[in-house]
Amino acid sequence: MAISKKANQSSPATELRRQAEKLFSTIKSPNQSPSSILDLQRLAQENEIYQIELEMQNEELRRSQDELKLSQKAYIELFHFAPTAYFIFDERGQILNVNFSGAQLLEKEKGALIDKNFSSFIAEPDQREIFSNHLALTLQKKVLLKCELMFTNSDDSMNYYHLQSIAVISVNKTTYILTSIIDTSVRKQLEIKLQHAHNKLEDIVLERTKELYASNMQLKQEIEIRRQTESTLKNSNAEIKRLKDQLKAENIYLQQEVDQHFNFGEIVGQSTVLSRVFSQVEQVAPMNATVLLLGETGTGKGVVARAIHGRSSRKGRPLITVNCTTLPASLVESELFGRERGAFTGSDTKQIGRFELADGGTIFLDEIGELPLDLQCKLLRVIQDGEFERLGNPRTIKTDVRIIAATNRNLETEIKNGKFREDLFYRLNVFPITMPPLRQCMDDIPLLVNHFVTKFNKKIGKKIDTVSIQTMNALLEYHWPGNVRELESVVERAVIISQGNALQVLERFDTFSKKEEPAEQNIQALVELEHDHILQVLKKTGWRIEGKNGAAILLGLNASTLRARMRKYGIFRQ
Repeated sequence: MAISKKANQSSPATELRRQAEKLFSTIKSPNQSPSSILDLQRLAQENEIYQIELEMQNEELRRSQDELKLSQKAYIELFHFAPTAYFIFDERGQILNVNFSGAQLLEKEKGALIDKNFSSFIAEPDQREIFSNHLALTLQKKVLLKCELMFTNSDDSMNYYHLQSIAVISVNKTTYILTSIIDTSVRKQLEIKLQHAHNKLEDIVLERTKELYASNMQLKQEIEIRRQTESTLKNSNAEIKRLKDQLKAENIYLQQEVDQHFNFGEIVGQSTVLSRVFSQVEQVAPMNATVLLLGETGTGKGVVARAIHGRSSRKGRPLITVNCTTLPASLVESELFGRERGAFTGSDTKQIGRFELADGGTIFLDEIGELPLDLQCKLLRVIQDGEFERLGNPRTIKTDVRIIAATNRNLETEIKNGKFREDLFYRLNVFPITMPPLRQCMDDIPLLVNHFVTKFNKKIGKKIDTVSIQTMNALLEYHWPGNVRELESVVERAVIISQGNALQVLERFDTFSKKEEPAEQNIQALVELEHDHILQVLKKTGWRIEGKNGAAILLGLNASTLRARMRKYGIFRQ
């Protein structure tokens, strides 16, 4: 701008000089007029004024030059110490100047870069061509242009840089000079990383898609198989339910038929005396009453105990059986009521008693007549109060147990002999049921034989389906002192030794049978004699049992004992 202004100011000065010269030439003329002198004076004044203005403009120009030098100095400092790399190229790409950031970018000293061609620092040919084209376009277009260049660092790593260039007119030269701004192309670096991440993600997605596709196909197959299986299972369940309902109905019908004609649960028989037992079981089972089962060994007292429990409200809880004859006298108490560790010598572990195990259920005390006297008192307390203590522990334990007791002894005789507590007998004898001996149920022997043959055919693997008349007669003629248990043993032995499909009984069975007949006849005679004697005394006292003139005193019996004998022999007032 200063050069242009000086050129414009030279025009008025030249015109003023021309006019002055013309005026002086006129003054020298002899015919000079007074007006010419005035013009000359006016011209001198204007010249002085212009000289003053010129000096003022020269002063202003000097100040502008000083400011320009200061600005140039500031520009040079900004140029050299700028954080962005700056280069000044000529039209061939020679480096005319460079700042410290540019030198650091090329990893060279600043002085070593001057007059070096910028292309020599670009490793790849295609990148050098990009730079050359960029310079040519910048000189041609005279506008700011951009490009991206890739440089190889000293550690062989690759970096992308962003190059912006513009062409300016040199003050001292007539050529164009390229000024470039170079910075790291963060966007490009991010694009490369993003592309790598994208490619990696694509690979992962592709691999996962393959896995998911395979899993999906497998799942579809499994779903189809499951659907088919569920359909088949549904049909099978429907068929099973139909068959189950049918089987259940048939089982109920058959069970009713069997119960009605042949047995009562596990009790097989249809005789009159056994039917009376069935009736008593039906009466007492739903109740919570204590039951006393009386009868000879082998008459099925244990089977009746299970039948009572199975028909009671406690059938979902355990039935605990205790055989008082098989327990040592020293261990009966700990077996029944339990013990703490160290309660006595040799008790190195804690034991839960049978009454605790039977809590909420039923306990069956088989052969109660064998229970020692010192434990009868503790048993009486359990029956009355439902509580006891473990051996070695004073803490009282509560229990809710239904008691079914059984004995083959005459407990009234045991009371007289001081071997059984009378008060315990009364507690146990709430609902007595007398099991008839097999000799009183001879009509049930054919049913029992068939039942046991079927049972042992399955157990042993035999196929016996015939019982001869001779064999059945032999079984019917025997008096069976061991009752049903003895009959079961005889049939089991017979199934084992029998050849073919016919049941064969041991030869010694008849001899053993005849040998026992006289004793059995004597016992039966005594039973009948006692039955008749009690009946005559009752009729004599007008069926009065207790009191001064009662039948119990005349017979020398306790009133409760007399009532028990009456139930035993089936004596009832008509």
